[in-house]
Amino acid sequence: QVQLVESGGGLVQAGGSLRLSCAASGSGFAFSINAMGWYRLAPGKQREMIATITSGGTTSYTDSVRGRFTISRDNAKNTVYLQMNSLKPEDTATYYCNVIKNGLRWGSWGQGTQVTVSS
Repeated sequence: QVQLVESGGGLVQAGGSLRLSCAASGSGFAFSINAMGWYRLAPGKQREMIATITSGGTTSYTDSVRGRFTISRDNAKNTVYLQMNSLKPEDTATYYCNVIKNGLRWGSWGQGTQVTVSS
């Protein structure tokens, strides 16, 4: 079982930046060998995967955030990050991270971190 704790959200004006963190822990959980992903859940919408990073550091992004967001990981800290630049009001959502196995979300959801972008 893995526990995921997201942090770093807040209120920011359009065009601003935030850096989200997600710390993973759990008995027997080997962070470094697992792919990780960031997701977001906006009001009235389904949760969507927005960025992923493999154990080897290969990244992928959904079209709406590509070029603005950067996912990275620090295996020594069991932490995955999401650097968000040029934020837009439509980025307003609760952001979550999770483990990805075989292309699917594997762990339980954490509490998430709220990002609100004002226009």
